[in-house]
Amino acid sequence: MQRIIYAWNYVDWGGAQIYSLALIKEARKEFDVLVLLPDGSDPDQLKLLENEGIRYELFPMEFAFPLIVTRVPKLGAHAIKISNEYAMLRAIKRIGFDESILHVDLLPASSLYSLVWLALRAPVFVTVHNSLGSVTRWRWLLWRLKFGIMSQFENFHAFSANEHAARSFRRLFRNRVADDLKVTYASIHPPQIDHTRNAAFDRSIEREQRGIGKERFVFLTVGQFIDRKGRWTLLEAAKIIRAEHPNIDFVWVTPSLPSPEDQVRIHSYGLGDGFRLLRSGDIGTDRHSILRFFRIADGFVLPSFVEGLPIALLEAMALGLPSISTNIFGIPEAVLNEETGLLIEPGDANGLSEALLRVYSDRDLRERLSNNGSEFVMSKFDDRVAAEIAVDEYRKAARKAADRSRRWEAELKI
Repeated sequence: MQRIIYAWNYVDWGGAQIYSLALIKEARKEFDVLVLLPDGSDPDQLKLLENEGIRYELFPMEFAFPLIVTRVPKLGAHAIKISNEYAMLRAIKRIGFDESILHVDLLPASSLYSLVWLALRAPVFVTVHNSLGSVTRWRWLLWRLKFGIMSQFENFHAFSANEHAARSFRRLFRNRVADDLKVTYASIHPPQIDHTRNAAFDRSIEREQRGIGKERFVFLTVGQFIDRKGRWTLLEAAKIIRAEHPNIDFVWVTPSLPSPEDQVRIHSYGLGDGFRLLRSGDIGTDRHSILRFFRIADGFVLPSFVEGLPIALLEAMALGLPSISTNIFGIPEAVLNEETGLLIEPGDANGLSEALLRVYSDRDLRERLSNNGSEFVMSKFDDRVAAEIAVDEYRKAARKAADRSRRWEAELKI
């Protein structure tokens, strides 16, 4: 049986892994699937794979390298990244390239040599989640060169997790890769959403276990507690709101708790019990437990600065939470302002506080955003559709690789 190896070289986890999980579930129906990830990976991530019955292997790295590095000088962080990328390539080589398809979390902008090395040996897929942003002309030309080089390899293929990213990367890739760039949306699993909405749930008890009053109005955020998710914008907006409405609480669910320095800064906002940071692993290690927890909330907020199309936002909307996010990258593909949710500009704490108060005070608005958001996401962002597109591309790549192998064998005989 043809094998697909999914691999990444950082230890934290988030939407990219949830996206991959949807592809894996569909791919393993006809492929042998293996996930390669580094030692030191988040235990909750490993538990999630185990709960889904997905086979994985850990490979050793010299450094436990998170996706987001904030305390390492730029040159040092680059050296760590190269070292860990090399460790991942060694692990792939050990498993072998025969009858293998690779889906790796690398991009030509920073990993050109690794992708070339892989594409010379097996079909390689990557997924682009958000555009590379605004850069200098020289940086753009360098990227254009790197993406153009990768576009020459028949073994190289790319997906995009949203239309915004697809438009951006079609300007960087060339010829076949640009033309064939398929959108495999970061999506939700509708049967899982239906199961969560219909499952027995006592919100009062769940809130009581977390120390949240049953009469409180709760805004929920789910994701890494990092700058690009707009954490300080949210806390500033929460400070503004709670000065007049102390019955509004904010809960942020994150894979890992912040540093002591960040804890000090959180405390400086004076929110007290009005802001709670909860570790996702303490809520549950399966998707149903996390999704079930969404139901404690009255609204959802994600004020990101950089984002593709966040799955947590899609899940919140599908579950009927009136949602607020930022007018960036792929988010407006799901959050249609005033129709399926509310959009603000990134970094605008005053604008965010106004949007939060609108959702809090206007029941009709909440109901409209809840109903429209759920219907829109459930109909447009079905992970089974995205996974079917991906698996069809895997099939095509496997057939082409087999045809090339047969041609080479025939030429050798001649």
